[in-house]
Amino acid sequence: MSNGDYRAVAGRIRQELTGLEAVAARASGAWAEVAQSPGGYNVDAAALNLHGFYAGLERVFLVVAERIDMAVPSGASWHQELLLQMAVELPDVRPAVISGELADELDRYRGFRHVVRNVYAYVLDARRVGELVEALPPTLARLRAELTAFAEALDEIAQG
Repeated sequence: MSNGDYRAVAGRIRQELTGLEAVAARASGAWAEVAQSPGGYNVDAAALNLHGFYAGLERVFLVVAERIDMAVPSGASWHQELLLQMAVELPDVRPAVISGELADELDRYRGFRHVVRNVYAYVLDARRVGELVEALPPTLARLRAELTAFAEALDEIAQG
């Protein structure tokens, strides 16, 4: 892998962070509207944005797996395996992308993304949507810190 590849992945991470922050803000905004209109479509909107949050994060993980690790999980549980892969250091290749603790937090969003993709919106559990939206700001803050540190580590690797 060339130094430019490490820099490109670091740049992509920074770019995706902006999108992750935007979709998290949309989920929070939709959830704030639920109290004012409990029977409306805002639970659906919050759930869709939670789905988008994890889908965006998974794009980051796939870029790392493809361009740095040179190994993308496959099979029925590849989404879960990809998340676990990001919490592992690969000696002489890269540090862990995220901590094991953050991987555990993010696993809730991974599982929920699967639910959103596979059920009708009217079946969604509003309580669970609310719990995930309310947990999003501290999760996002931790994610931002860890992904930024990882991108900086990639920049250092690229510099030699």
